[in-house]
Amino acid sequence: MCFARQIMDRVGDKWSIAIVHTLGRDTLRFTELKRAIDGISQRMLTATLRGLERDGLVERTVHPVVPPRVDYRLTELGLTLLGTVCELANWAVNHADEIAGARADYDARPDTA
Repeated sequence: MCFARQIMDRVGDKWSIAIVHTLGRDTLRFTELKRAIDGISQRMLTATLRGLERDGLVERTVHPVVPPRVDYRLTELGLTLLGTVCELANWAVNHADEIAGARADYDARPDTA
């Protein structure tokens, strides 16, 4: 697989987009991220954060306190992706009605039943 395709697979999946978008606002703890991203499981959040950290998009900071505190934030590289993610999210919001209409039209066609 081409390396660019691997990168697109990482940053283009729904959970990575949600995490980048959510961390664009602030540094957050794991539980805050989980609460902010509707529908993500603990396992999926952990796996996605690890992948984003490995790719240099997210920084994980462990604070030496009891109980342990772990914070996540976008790196400089991650911040360069934030604008694109926000544009994609805005596009989806701005065109949601059109897409819903197109889906309804498609689903109503006799050849797609």
